[in-house]
Amino acid sequence: MWRTLLASALLLVCGWSAATWLTDGFQVWTDEGARRLEVALEPVAAPRVVAQGPEVGELPLPQLLARHGGVTIVDFIYTRCLTVCRTLGGSFQQLQDALQADARAGKPSGVRLLSISFDGAHDDPAALKIYAQGLKAEPELWRFVRVPDAAQQQALLRRLGVVVVPDGRGDFEHNAALLVFDARGRMVRIFDLAEQQLALDYARHLARQGVHKDLL
Repeated sequence: MWRTLLASALLLVCGWSAATWLTDGFQVWTDEGARRLEVALEPVAAPRVVAQGPEVGELPLPQLLARHGGVTIVDFIYTRCLTVCRTLGGSFQQLQDALQADARAGKPSGVRLLSISFDGAHDDPAALKIYAQGLKAEPELWRFVRVPDAAQQQALLRRLGVVVVPDGRGDFEHNAALLVFDARGRMVRIFDLAEQQLALDYARHLARQGVHKDLL
């Protein structure tokens, strides 16, 4: 009996130790959670791919993210998507409403929105403009771009951990998240779609920090 109890105790200790090591002290239970922790600890610089879109022209992505010296919340979409991209669009509409309310209150947040299409072959600037108009996007707050070069597009997706899988019917399966970039063009946090308010609050805080540093 004592041997059985001792063996059970050892298994529990080993299991606890293994779980702690594998999850970084129980902070991570999934690959996605691990990615978010890694980004929070070590921000990821956006690669110098060329972004193209209405109201933007063509710019290296880091330069686009650094415009106006603010913070940018980014999502990845494609205009033909009828599922999760609609949810992302609705979420960004709500974020835009909140940013407009900040401006009306005389407290512009310094936060911008950027939707990047990963269907670069289809979503040219004209298609993106129509899509943006359908969502009533205000260009000063919410921009839409694609990465027209296919190799650069894949490099961007890999760098940022965005998973896009063709479904064989002309559409895509993809993960959805809100990515927060600082004024230096670095991805500093990743939030679930359900954490929309948390993403906005963090982006506002980060933008205020940047303003305070500029004043010092």
